[in-house]
Amino acid sequence: QVHLVESGGGLVQAGGSLRLSCVASESTFSSYVLGWFRQAPGKERQFVGCISRSGISTRYTDSVKDRFTISRDNARNTVYLQMNSLEPEDTAVYYCAASSYTYTAVRGASFGSWGQGTQVTVSS
Repeated sequence: QVHLVESGGGLVQAGGSLRLSCVASESTFSSYVLGWFRQAPGKERQFVGCISRSGISTRYTDSVKDRFTISRDNARNTVYLQMNSLEPEDTAVYYCAASSYTYTAVRGASFGSWGQGTQVTVSS
């Protein structure tokens, strides 16, 4: 289990940007694939994207491609989610998560450690 703490959420107008951060307490942070998920009111939790252990590889759900970017700093035990061109449909609680699976094998159910979430609200 990895202890994860997200920050950086808030209220932003449509078209604006936010950067979320997620800090892990685990010293072996670099051994985990990190993911971002979101959950809007009344909806199921949705995979947003994930990043490989080295940070070289990333993948995203179609709705955020070309707008969101995931990066990580293993020296700081931190993963980031840069969100640009935000839309009201991006309003949700955003969670970071960690998986010990390999990047190619990881799926939504592979993430065993979760942060508490941070609220992102995009106004129209």
